[in-house]
Amino acid sequence: MSVTEQEILKALADLEAAVQSMATADPKPNLVPLFDRIDELGRLLPRESDPTLLHYLHKKSYEKAKLWLQGREAENVRGNCGHV
Repeated sequence: MSVTEQEILKALADLEAAVQSMATADPKPNLVPLFDRIDELGRLLPRESDPTLLHYLHKKSYEKAKLWLQGREAENVRGNCGHV
């Protein structure tokens, strides 16, 4: 896994933690910087990166991207676009 991919995985974990805290957090966390960070990191990936990962990030399928980065691609289910 590249350094950028590791950073994406961390950013996805940070987003997941922030979302999970929404029910009890006061004030609510601002998710926009987290989404911006994931988008920024996705743009840093080389064009020759795995097309599946690029697809997930482009479509904002963050749970699927997280599973892919964790080597758990088999757990992803087919989406509306016809792609896993």
